[in-house]
Order: sequence, then structure tokens, then C-alpha cells
Amino acid sequence: MAFIKLVIFGFIALTVIYWSIALYSRSVRKERLEKTFDAENPGSTDRAARDAYVAQGMQDYHSSIRPRLIGLVYVVPTLTIAIITYLINMN
Repeated sequence: MAFIKLVIFGFIALTVIYWSIALYSRSVRKERLEKTFDAENPGSTDRAARDAYVAQGMQDYHSSIRPRLIGLVYVVPTLTIAIITYLINMN
């Protein structure tokens, strides 16, 4: 029973960590795209062009490897706990 509680609460904690990292990474990327557009187009008041540039950049971001790497938040701790459990039980 304790193992099931560990798995459930561990999954909940990893999900909170995953979403925190994912949202932070998205916001940093979006801010960087906005700053890049502003630097390349000083004095531009065309919000539609800026929004299109940011939307295209975010679409490129979602198809990149970084969002997939954030998924390692689930894999690494799970593998670590599994390896430690296996090594302890082997002795």
C-alpha cells in the first residue's frame, strides 16, 4: 500500500514540476521572440506582424526538441528510483 501511495504522490509531484518547467520555458521563449522582433523592427507599431512572428516562433518551438526534453522530468526520477530499488534488493 505504501508503494502505491509513493507512485501516486510521486506522479502528482512530477506532473506539477513538469507543468512548471513547461510553462516557464514557453514564457521565456515567447519573451525572447518578442524582444527579437522589437530589436529587428525598431519603432514598429504593427501588432499583427509582431503577433504573427511570435506565433510562428512558438510553432517552431513546439516542433523542436526542447519540449520533448522536458518530458525527461518523468523518465529520470522513475529510472533512478527503479535502479536504486533493484540494487538494494539484489544485495
